[in-house]
Amino acid sequence: MSGNGAVGEGARETYVEKRSTKGRKDLSHPEAPEPLAVPVYDNHCHLEIEDGDDPLSLDEQLERAVAVGIHGVVQASGDIESSRWAVAAAERHPRVLAAVAIHPNDAPAYAAAGRLDEAIAVIDELAAHPRVRAIGETGLDFFRTDEDGRPAQQAAFEAHIDIAKKHGIAMQIHDRDAHRAVLDTLHRVGAPERTVFHCFSGDAEMAREATEMGCYLSFAGNITFKNAQNLRDALAVTPRDRILVETDAPFLTPVPYRGRPNAPYLVPLTMRFLAAELGADLDELCAQVAANTLAVYGEF
Repeated sequence: MSGNGAVGEGARETYVEKRSTKGRKDLSHPEAPEPLAVPVYDNHCHLEIEDGDDPLSLDEQLERAVAVGIHGVVQASGDIESSRWAVAAAERHPRVLAAVAIHPNDAPAYAAAGRLDEAIAVIDELAAHPRVRAIGETGLDFFRTDEDGRPAQQAAFEAHIDIAKKHGIAMQIHDRDAHRAVLDTLHRVGAPERTVFHCFSGDAEMAREATEMGCYLSFAGNITFKNAQNLRDALAVTPRDRILVETDAPFLTPVPYRGRPNAPYLVPLTMRFLAAELGADLDELCAQVAANTLAVYGEF
């Protein structure tokens, strides 16, 4: 982490984190795609993470997004620092809503330092802010966290569920290699009324189970990857009124720009891919996804 994430007005922000350049050859931002005729929203991004040869400020990110029909973003968080950054960004920019949380891969470190309860209390406090519309991202990650850290993950996940319910806001789930454990937790304790599987990573069977529970599935640029047939199968069985779109920027840049910096202005690439996969009219699908987003997070 590189700073306190203060959001400056009219100047380049102090970023909370810088994305690694290891193994990446092209760090230039892709050209802007053709604008969408019907605007949508990026419901999960990390604009506090600096990326690329010429990093974009928050103002620049939003200007590029609006120019191609992306009329708002939900800024997701993973620790105390980025959560505060998200709230500051949402306070200053009417096209930004905030999601606050302790990421499942950060929960064990907070626990080891004896600070997990303190961190969750900060998230609870921030969740009362009117521009905070979701708890996220929270959940379980069995890919990066070993068995020793999983009790802290589980405790944090359930605490975040409680906070989302307490404040009547949405929840964004991070689920990596933990599909069954995440679903079982939601069945056991009850999912918040508006629960989103951010960057959905399951298959068609999981998609059916999640949407039968009333959850929303958010699809990112990785659905365009050749090895992501499971995501395309999941999309095919997802009811249209449960589909959301995201970038997870600066990660998961859609084909043909995989590996380069991602940003909300690239959402049209993913939306056009979703429409083609579904055999849907692009404008109609955009209208549905926009309506879904507002149903989850409220007006910007």
